[in-house]
Amino acid sequence: MNLTVYFKKFFESSQASGIILIFCVLVSLFIANSSFAESFQHFLDREAGTEIFHLKYPVSIWINDGLMAIFFLLVGLEIKREMVEGELSSFKNASLPIFAAIGGMLVPAAIYSFFNFGTSYGNGWGIPMATDIAFSLAIISMLGKGIPNSIKIFLAALAIVDDLGAILVIAVFYTEQIHWIYLLLSLGITALLFLLNFLKVTRIIFYLIPGLFLWYFLHHSGIHATIAGVLLAFTIPTNVSNVEISPLEKLEHQLHFPVSFIIMPVFALTNTNITFNNEMIGGLTNTLGLGIIIGLVAGKLVGINLFSLIAIKLKLSSLPQNSTWMHMIGVGLLAGIGFTMSIFIALLSFRDEIPIQDEAKFAILIASFIAAVSGFIILKISSKNDIIEDGEN
Repeated sequence: MNLTVYFKKFFESSQASGIILIFCVLVSLFIANSSFAESFQHFLDREAGTEIFHLKYPVSIWINDGLMAIFFLLVGLEIKREMVEGELSSFKNASLPIFAAIGGMLVPAAIYSFFNFGTSYGNGWGIPMATDIAFSLAIISMLGKGIPNSIKIFLAALAIVDDLGAILVIAVFYTEQIHWIYLLLSLGITALLFLLNFLKVTRIIFYLIPGLFLWYFLHHSGIHATIAGVLLAFTIPTNVSNVEISPLEKLEHQLHFPVSFIIMPVFALTNTNITFNNEMIGGLTNTLGLGIIIGLVAGKLVGINLFSLIAIKLKLSSLPQNSTWMHMIGVGLLAGIGFTMSIFIALLSFRDEIPIQDEAKFAILIASFIAAVSGFIILKISSKNDIIEDGEN
């Protein structure tokens, strides 16, 4: 096999994006703990853009608020397609990620509060509520076709709802000021986009241009701008026909490669540059570290599966197609990868308290690593069990 064919097969595989993402995490951690750390951080802090319309921000902001809005757009497109014609097209299937996400937010927050109520760390209760959608989806993608597609869709939908919940928590409890004029303008743009859909406008450009304005207004409102990607995605027209390719499917196809092999690796490279120090170790055994680690690993697992079980027992929801509770346990663990969203909330929770921020970052990193490895192993075992059962049948 020549080199060109090998690379073509690699980039077409479902595991490729996950492998590249993990590689970028390792590179980022190496840079952050080497002589290049200061130069790399200086690059991320360098402002780019224009003062016109207040669009001059550090490189890190353009990545986290700009490029990641495109990632959320792609995930939103996939969720909408599944809601119209796929795994989430029935109410029972579509409702399960919502119930699971609620449990996955409430239980971790309760665990953290149990450890830290009345302490100087009490304000960080939102830290273990978050799921890092980019990393959790990257890990499950590395399992390839051994995992039912319904489980991947369930995790994506769960993580979307979870992130929307985290954004709402940030907006209500951690944002110092909401700019209501910009927020109202964002609602107006969203209404316009839904009107275009209602009028059956199919040219994608007529959605993308208002979508840019939606991102701008949301960003200036004080709410995390990545939500613009999800809102835009749900207005893009689609259909249930297998004959005609819809505008949604066209845009989804066009975004897959740049998101998987450019945006997500850049995101990983710039958001995992954690510089280790001795003080971080102490943060693993105090109430801050215990609340974060137990909240993310055990809290997510219990919350997601407990609320899912309740919803299924009440016949409000049903398990994803071709899935088992073993799969659900694996997903519950992967949802404990809080990482960048959890770190973001930690920075807001402990403003100007650098030592506490460092302890929280390290605890989040350890918790996310435990959740990723254990979730991967559980899902790998479940996929092997499925193969054995299929062979016996």
